[in-house]
Amino acid sequence: MTIKEQVQEQMKIAMKAQEKERLAIIRLILAEFKRIEVDERIVLDETRELALLDKMQKQRRDSIEQFTAAGRDELAAKEQYEFDIIQSFKPAAMSEQEVEQLVAAAIKESAAASMQDMAKVMAILKPKLQGRADMGQVSAKVKALLATAG
Repeated sequence: MTIKEQVQEQMKIAMKAQEKERLAIIRLILAEFKRIEVDERIVLDETRELALLDKMQKQRRDSIEQFTAAGRDELAAKEQYEFDIIQSFKPAAMSEQEVEQLVAAAIKESAAASMQDMAKVMAILKPKLQGRADMGQVSAKVKALLATAG
């Protein structure tokens, strides 16, 4: 079952259970998927669906930080709830060790020797890790390894 199909199935469940808040965020996810499909005239693959979910989570993470800093805990809690709903549609996160193994393998596969080769390494890693690891942290790991190598 694709992510989009899972979201559609959960929408039906939320409608039957009359969970208005959950239904609203599920509809938001589906609307974002549909917008991209219509705008770009494509059918989303799983990698792109995960990228969209990551983007939506990043927006909520930023909002949570801003609301918390401003003392608006009720708004931060709402954003956290949305973040958690989006997270429920993503596959299980990879462990730190699994990510490190993939990074090392990608560096070896791309024959990366310095920071100039970072794009090659990230191009290999992104499809494998999208939605399963924080790409910012992955990028930092690659930088650290390439900095010591170069």
